[in-house]
Amino acid sequence: MDIAVLIAAAAAAGWVDAVVGGGGLVMIPALMIVFPSMAPATALGTNKLAAVCGTASAAFAFVRRLRLDVRRLAPVFVCAVVFSGLGAYTASRLPAEIFTPIVLCLLVGVGLFVALNPGFGSGAAVSRPRWSVLLGLGLAGVVIAFYDGVMGPGTGTFLIISLTALVGTGFLESSAMAKVINTGTNLGALAVFAWQGNILWLLGLGLAVANVAGAQLGAHMAIGRGSRFVRWVLLAVVVVMVGKLGYDMVTD
Repeated sequence: MDIAVLIAAAAAAGWVDAVVGGGGLVMIPALMIVFPSMAPATALGTNKLAAVCGTASAAFAFVRRLRLDVRRLAPVFVCAVVFSGLGAYTASRLPAEIFTPIVLCLLVGVGLFVALNPGFGSGAAVSRPRWSVLLGLGLAGVVIAFYDGVMGPGTGTFLIISLTALVGTGFLESSAMAKVINTGTNLGALAVFAWQGNILWLLGLGLAVANVAGAQLGAHMAIGRGSRFVRWVLLAVVVVMVGKLGYDMVTD
């Protein structure tokens, strides 16, 4: 039964990650419930092993079906690996509690903005000034990547919103680009967790199979149903994340 729960959680996490990000909200609690004595760092590291496989497979599916500017994404991907690794290394020195209220406020703001602007990200890509595009890509590859290494919840959502607002892509293309960048952030954090010995390799690789299956389903559903579908899933994930972080703040 425990294995079945973890496999189902890994598949669900892969699906959520592929569409808008936030799969860690499914996978990490499942690991902590099945293995209550597992250290949080080990849960994070094992989740990253499964997540990087699922996210990479979703990114591959998006790149095959959509016209993404791979040359523009390549330096962002490299930055994401480096800064996520730095974030993971810093995580042990910075209490997550200092980030929680900031992230909670940002998520509430993002949710309200998307809900009150139904046209945002729903159409085709729009032209943005060069400075805006560079700012959006830099924000994704440096600031959000570092945050993913330190804490993580909402990374996919923040990537999609920053790319849509600053780079000018629609929700679907932003989700595709976010998957490529998120693969880099997962790799950077995974390298640090591996170096620290905080990964259960056999468990993580087993969960990766289910995560990849869920990610493929999510990627194909997002591509088939378009930006409107991504928008509604994003709003649903934001509501869940706000509830989870708010509950953590009240109970801690």
